[in-house]
Amino acid sequence: MDILHLVDRLEELFNESKPIWFTRSVIVDEDRLLDLIDQMRITIPEEIKKSQQLLAQRDRVLAQAQEESNRTIALAREKSEKLVDKDPTTLAAQVKAEQIIAMARQESDQTRRDADEYVIQTLIALQTELEKSLNQVKNGILALQTEKKKTPPSQPQ
Repeated sequence: MDILHLVDRLEELFNESKPIWFTRSVIVDEDRLLDLIDQMRITIPEEIKKSQQLLAQRDRVLAQAQEESNRTIALAREKSEKLVDKDPTTLAAQVKAEQIIAMARQESDQTRRDADEYVIQTLIALQTELEKSLNQVKNGILALQTEKKKTPPSQPQ
């Protein structure tokens, strides 16, 4: 039985009840009232079970819809990626990117070779200058040693 129907019957019972004079109280048929209460006790748990089942079913349907939505989105992404991969503009951009990368590598290699050559030339120039300085030092030492041998040691006074 529907809970709303039972509520309607309870209201009907109240409306059919006899008022007690000078009060807001009424006299209700006890058997009919207790019968309605028993029916409500039986019906309410059934209604709650039905509503819980409906909520569970709704949750399942929502989960399935979400799952289907996710699958559809994944398929659409996959399809769009395939279409983009086959697109002539994308292919041309990939070829151009590869050319740019190759040119950048060539320029990088050339710059590295130029830098190595510059370092070698600078080190050779430094070596030459150091050799000149070393020769000057050696000649200076040799001259001092030769001068020392030529002059007799001075006598103490």
